[in-house]
Amino acid sequence: MPGIDTLPLEETLEDSPQTRSLLGVFEEDTAAVSSYFSQLFKAMQRIYDAQNELSAATHLTSKLLKDYEKQRFPLGGDDEVMSSTLQQFAKVIDELSSCHAILSTQLADAMMFPITQFQERDLREIVILKEVFQIASDDHDTAVNRYSRLSKRKENEKVKNEVMEDVYTSRKKQHETIMHYFASLNMLQYKKKIALLEPLLGYMQAQISFFKLGSENLTQQWEEFLTNIGTSVQNVRREMDSNAEATEQTIQDLKTASDPLYMPDPDPNKIPVNRNLTRKAGYLNTRYKTGLVSSTWERQYFFTQGGNLMSQLRGDVAGGLVMDIDNCSVMAVDCDDRRFCFQITVFDGKKAVILQAESRKDCEEWIATINNISKRIYFSENPEEIAARVNQSALEAVTPSPSFQQRHESFRPSTQGRPKTGRSGSQCSAGSESPALSSLSLDSLVAPDTPIQFDIISPVSEEHTSQAKSGAQGRTNPFGESGGSKSEEGEDSILHQLFIVRFLGSMEVKATESADVIYETMRQILVARAIHNIFRMTESHLLVTCECLKLIDPQTQVTRLRFPLSSVVLCASHQENKRLFGFVLKTAGGQEDGRPVTVCYVFESNNDGEKICDSVGLAKQIALHSEMDRNATQKQRELDKAKETQQEELHKQKQIEKDLEEQSRLIAASSRPGQPAADGQILVLSNSQSEDSDAGEEGQKKGESEA
Repeated sequence: MPGIDTLPLEETLEDSPQTRSLLGVFEEDTAAVSSYFSQLFKAMQRIYDAQNELSAATHLTSKLLKDYEKQRFPLGGDDEVMSSTLQQFAKVIDELSSCHAILSTQLADAMMFPITQFQERDLREIVILKEVFQIASDDHDTAVNRYSRLSKRKENEKVKNEVMEDVYTSRKKQHETIMHYFASLNMLQYKKKIALLEPLLGYMQAQISFFKLGSENLTQQWEEFLTNIGTSVQNVRREMDSNAEATEQTIQDLKTASDPLYMPDPDPNKIPVNRNLTRKAGYLNTRYKTGLVSSTWERQYFFTQGGNLMSQLRGDVAGGLVMDIDNCSVMAVDCDDRRFCFQITVFDGKKAVILQAESRKDCEEWIATINNISKRIYFSENPEEIAARVNQSALEAVTPSPSFQQRHESFRPSTQGRPKTGRSGSQCSAGSESPALSSLSLDSLVAPDTPIQFDIISPVSEEHTSQAKSGAQGRTNPFGESGGSKSEEGEDSILHQLFIVRFLGSMEVKATESADVIYETMRQILVARAIHNIFRMTESHLLVTCECLKLIDPQTQVTRLRFPLSSVVLCASHQENKRLFGFVLKTAGGQEDGRPVTVCYVFESNNDGEKICDSVGLAKQIALHSEMDRNATQKQRELDKAKETQQEELHKQKQIEKDLEEQSRLIAASSRPGQPAADGQILVLSNSQSEDSDAGEEGQKKGESEA
């Protein structure tokens, strides 16, 4: 005969909706079996009671046996061997229905007793165990709800111990009851076959012994068939006995192994947290708002399916979609009335749910699992192996260190001048496709053992603020402009764009030629935040101008960090999660040896990261054109100044020529014969005048050569 369908005893402790649905199928099968055996019992009882109507009762029995294959049993309905066997029995009974007259004693012992015992003992036992299981399940739900309502503010140790002991007792009782209930249902699959075949076998043997006249023909025709049926019944009985022993041993093993799991909050040292999961299922409490400030909690069964979070109530055939957890964010949150709570937010921030786990271990496993799913690791062939490798590499390569603060101080404009720009422009990417990371070594992008800064260190110093204002006292608006005087930024700040961002982290990098360095930095920072349970982010306003990038405190309007635009050499957004973006800042002389330092900053924005990168690229283009215009203006001023100098020289030269002509005219007038000068004086050129004339000639020659 084919294999017997059984309920898995290993899943009794979890008590998932799938197990309850499977249990419902077995209970439906039990009801169908009970209904069918009730009809069969009535038919056999009619054979036993009505000796005069034995032929009609036998015919009815034959008819019921023929209808067996038409019965739609949830379990074992496609048993062709059983169907063919019953069909042959029906044929024999139909042939012998006209010969049966008196079978009172034989039928009472061989036919009525087994089926009566099956109905009154086996089926009755199933009904009783079902009622006990329902009571134990209700007690367990009551105990778990009472445990979930324990307040974390005012904890009474005595009450807490009583509630935990109540949960332990009710869970143990429910587990033991459901295991015995499942074992009885499994045994029923064997017993129903025995209870169906054994009365028929007894009936046939009684008929053979009763009809001596036709025994030779009957036994010659059906002896082998009946022998095979008897052997099959014995085999089923032996299989049932062996399965009963194995079931009892499994129950004992599960009791021993499941004893630590009865406690709602197990010791994490005994049962460690598994952070490499990509699938998880279990009961969680979800919060629903019932009013403006009031809320209620409901216990549901949650499970992950691919990149979706599903929920299912008891009695439901299938689960329903709660939210898409691809590219989502998850973090532990503090609730006033519950412990072990965490929040899941979708990628666009429009939907968030708050869930409560049963223990701290369960809460951390849910957070780790959702983080792994959010990275789409489940698409790979061995997702758990990849998740373990990612977490292990992050633990080995990423270690937050406070020494990063000292190196970060060198990036501030208050202590360092504007760094020299090593590049004429920046490479701004708007989510374009980059070469695969397999073609680059990760060590060439990010140095190993590089510390990560997860928070902004401190606001800009007052010294830099005074320098930015150039000594003028005035009001400072959120855009960093001075109300008293025009600063350098105020003159050239053609572009002013403000974005709301959250700082994720920064770390030193090596390469600046490709956007892959930003992608790798994002990956390491997100992995480090997940491993170290760092979920809080500092929100700031990112101001993009033609001179610099500023991080401004939205509450105090104080500039936290200022990045010169000329130092931004690379900017890119994440290829999949467009809300993530980062830029690379290159500063000369940042370390003690004077070498340039390159740092990558990573942010999360409410807007599309591509827009911010486009804004930074536009600012650099405007700054480049402004620099070119300033250079052209400066060059024009120099040319104008040279022209003015040349005009002055020409004017001097003309004046000197005029003086020389006047002197030449006077000399010519004095040198005429018969016309002496007045008072008999003769005009003589002084040495200074001769020198001036010589200088005028030289200036004239020089002016002509310059012209």
